[in-house]
Amino acid sequence: MTTDQLPPIKGFLETSLLDWPGHVCAVVFLPYCNLRCPYCHNHRLVLHPDTLETLSLESVLARVAARDEWIDGVCVTGGEPTIHRGLPAMLEAIHEAGLRVKLDTNGTQPEILKHLITKGLVDTVAMDVKAPLDDALYERCAGVYVPASLITSSIEVLLRSGIPAEFRCTAVPLLLKEGEIFRLAEDLRDLALQCAVSNLPKLTIQNFNPADPMDPALKDAAPFDEKVLSGIQKDVDAILDAGTGSI
Repeated sequence: MTTDQLPPIKGFLETSLLDWPGHVCAVVFLPYCNLRCPYCHNHRLVLHPDTLETLSLESVLARVAARDEWIDGVCVTGGEPTIHRGLPAMLEAIHEAGLRVKLDTNGTQPEILKHLITKGLVDTVAMDVKAPLDDALYERCAGVYVPASLITSSIEVLLRSGIPAEFRCTAVPLLLKEGEIFRLAEDLRDLALQCAVSNLPKLTIQNFNPADPMDPALKDAAPFDEKVLSGIQKDVDAILDAGTGSI
């Protein structure tokens, strides 16, 4: 595959301490997404990537190489990376440069996710899970219809893969009630039981930032109080620990 068939890179961070917990990584941002989450803060990347400069993978890897003594790998995020046909070639090139890969995904492409893992093209994955595994609830939070079965399949792929994986959910009080967050944790627990995983899945609850959401109506929406969110996280942890502690 030629370089012009690789996914366009529309953003680059030389170093991040947040995108790959426990690691120092570079971050590349790929454009476009097949979802329209109302709370998305990367909507310029999703809707108007043509207004952003395009960077070549070669230039990005050269900048990472200058810091290779303390960069652990590259986080590939978006947008949604798995909608790009050239993603496998990009990840292969990153690996060939001697760098590990973390992939951020929305989990709507389970077959592609499975292919990337089977081919050894990703070292760890973070999957954003928008809502409990129910079609109507998922559509509400994703902004478009998404069969929950696709999300279920991606979760199962990750649980069975053996590679490090984390699950994340952005909590928007107007879209997702506390009980629905707990229902999502129960869904994840039940899938972990079905897959008989040896490692406990983790679901991190992230707070909504109303500063610049895709849906302007959410600019006036209040996020969860941090103390309330901390309590929700503890309850989510308890649901998952109770469900998988004996596996």
